[in-house]
Amino acid sequence: MKRPRVFVSRVIPAAGLVKVQAACETEVWPERLPPPYDVLREKVRGVDGLLCLLTDRIDGELMDAAGPQLRVISQIAVGYDNIDLAAARQRGIPVGHTPGVLTEATADLAFTLLLAGARRIVEGVQYIRDGKWDTWEPETLLGADLSGATLGIIGLGRIGQAMAQRAGGFNLRIIACDPVLSDEEIRGRGAEPVELEDLLRQSDFVSVHTPLTPETRHLINADALAAMKPTAVLVNSARGPIVDLVALEAALRQGQIAHAALDVTDPEPIAADHPILSLPNVTIVPHIGSASVRTRDQMAGIAANNLLAGLRGEPLPHAVPAD
Repeated sequence: MKRPRVFVSRVIPAAGLVKVQAACETEVWPERLPPPYDVLREKVRGVDGLLCLLTDRIDGELMDAAGPQLRVISQIAVGYDNIDLAAARQRGIPVGHTPGVLTEATADLAFTLLLAGARRIVEGVQYIRDGKWDTWEPETLLGADLSGATLGIIGLGRIGQAMAQRAGGFNLRIIACDPVLSDEEIRGRGAEPVELEDLLRQSDFVSVHTPLTPETRHLINADALAAMKPTAVLVNSARGPIVDLVALEAALRQGQIAHAALDVTDPEPIAADHPILSLPNVTIVPHIGSASVRTRDQMAGIAANNLLAGLRGEPLPHAVPAD
């Protein structure tokens, strides 16, 4: 029997790639950077399955370029805002993603960013590298205490809830807003329900964990930043466009908030000469929320299982939920 053809848009961990290669005629994009859209459109012609990343634009035009034999799209990520789901459904193509397994690793990274911003870790490292550490001083690099402070969580899904669990161990007061949860559900997940405006005003730390939707794009804008405490730390490990980076740079430069710690940016990747990177009160890492060995292996395995199930005509183990 002829093996199905698949295209994998980047090298993924062997835990998933070996499964795909064993069952399929597989082409893997070998470059470090993602394939340009025009190249991707050519590479998918005639394939039965596509395993892609968040960096790939998967729209109706690309699906049509693949051809009517395309049976499944499997993404190695929990998010899927790069995929035109309506176009996939119109063409009867199931879409898979990798939820759940990256919850703990991403929450670990978000809390790391919170701690780094609170205690000015990156500033401290640079202080030493600049040769400024001459002696111990009572008022050098003073940061914020966590115990007794208030953490505001925007979006109390899996990762937001895991963030709340970590915060409890540091004796933080936890407040949250989530438009899809009732006040009772928010309390059941370990947080006090509040409106967004109250969350911004009350929080010493604000951590973003909401999906990117038309409603959440630039949710953290100039007005939101102006509502926050001048001592507040903003953490974003969700999606870059939720935070207006231009407004954030201005707020940091003007002292409207104390620090921002980001795993995601808009644009992404951020240019090395972006003016926000010249500020001392910002910590930015390159979208590494799920970047642990175990988590990435699990993600690759799930993505492979979704792909292979779709090729067999079976329900995907982790299909993107219907609207």
